[in-house]
Amino acid sequence: MTTDTAEVKAIARYIRMSPHKVRRVLDQIRGRSYREALIVLEFMPYKACDPVLKALRSAAANAEHNEGLDRTTLMVSKACADEGPTLKRFRPRAQGRVYQIKKPTCHITIAVSPAVTED
Repeated sequence: MTTDTAEVKAIARYIRMSPHKVRRVLDQIRGRSYREALIVLEFMPYKACDPVLKALRSAAANAEHNEGLDRTTLMVSKACADEGPTLKRFRPRAQGRVYQIKKPTCHITIAVSPAVTED
């Protein structure tokens, strides 16, 4: 089954959060409708929900403005979190030693497309 639907995406880059922690949020909204995904993100207790929600709203706004799609018919077709550059910091320790602290970043990509209706 091939569909000629427009897929509109939004990318949030350099989010100061581990991609592993963002993926557990994205797994919950992948494949859901836009409204359902908003409700799920609203009530999840994770800090990663804020940048994901922002990217989802941006993707819906892009679909509405650029492609003329209706927000009520959108569904989350793709959602992924890729690893960004890691910020490396150092912490002084006892006896002149130093420990490295790695602060991960990630790039969140969310794509929305109109829901496929079977005729």
